[in-house]
Amino acid sequence: MPTHQGRGAEHIISKIMIKKGDLIPGNMYFTTTKLHQELAGGKFVDVIIPEAHDPENEHPFKGNVDLQKLEDLIKEHGAEGIPYLAIATAVNMAGGQPISLANLKELRKLTQKYGIPIIHDMTRVAENAYFIKMREPGYQDVKIADIVKEICSLTDGATMSAKKDALVNIGGFLALNDEELFDKARNMVVIYEGLHTYGGMAGRDMEALARGIAESVHEDHIRARVGQVLYLGQKVIDWGIPVVKPIGGHGVFLNAAKFLSHLTQDELPAQTLAAEIYVDSGVRTMERGVVSAGRNPQTGKHNYPKLELVRVTIPRRVYTQAHMDVVAESIDEVYRNRKKITGLKFVYEPKYLRFFQARFEKI
Repeated sequence: MPTHQGRGAEHIISKIMIKKGDLIPGNMYFTTTKLHQELAGGKFVDVIIPEAHDPENEHPFKGNVDLQKLEDLIKEHGAEGIPYLAIATAVNMAGGQPISLANLKELRKLTQKYGIPIIHDMTRVAENAYFIKMREPGYQDVKIADIVKEICSLTDGATMSAKKDALVNIGGFLALNDEELFDKARNMVVIYEGLHTYGGMAGRDMEALARGIAESVHEDHIRARVGQVLYLGQKVIDWGIPVVKPIGGHGVFLNAAKFLSHLTQDELPAQTLAAEIYVDSGVRTMERGVVSAGRNPQTGKHNYPKLELVRVTIPRRVYTQAHMDVVAESIDEVYRNRKKITGLKFVYEPKYLRFFQARFEKI
């Protein structure tokens, strides 16, 4: 069913599947997904492999789930208290890192053993499929579209923010195999999004989305798209700038904790770095650190993630190689002057998803 964007699908799946006290394990949190889970009464639990929290580790599939950690959680909490396993492809908060099909197949066996469905955040599934083709034995000659289909065949449902892989300005969808669950979701779409036939999108946007899905799995497109990200990533690596390795699919993630090592997390190093790059060149990057992590709803204190990153996301079919050079030069300029940079403090902080609207000033 169509939704106006990905978070509309996240909202609906959370409302119909999560009850108070539930745990939702997943391969690293995503901001809007986690909030919808919490608002529905659940709690996200990270079960991604430890390598994902180490920017220097070059594991080829840092989006993989720690199978032992997941099974321990199921045994401790009980399968009845876990409505679904949340799996993202090309994990955003880890640096655009893929999950392997080998890991996903093992996950499928484990979740079927306990009767737990898998809900797939397929926002960047085409990029993940590309990395499987490049890195996973046995898939070198398999088409991207076929890899995407195999990934989806191992899950029970999916949310999609189509503004990423599917090349559109707005739109998304929720897909479910279970007819009864789908009927509940379709009823909710009418309440929150629009009629079940358009989900808050205009007809032209639905047509663009349909075409975008088809084009997103074209071999030449995805090779060029990820190739541009790798070009920028290698350039800044060659200049000694600390980034998450290996380079992910949709952007280069700067390691702000190492970049601005003289700042504590309370001085918001990732938010500071994003601001400094913008001031230098007008290039808009995105904080993925303590600001994005928000506050603990019980204690009101900051959540302190292990990763303090700045996401240099590359829009699809927008920029040239020369633009990448400008971005790299700006990052390098800030890096060379990093010792002079002071941190930031909040001057306005909304209750939810503060990274979207918060305001800051220099300390």
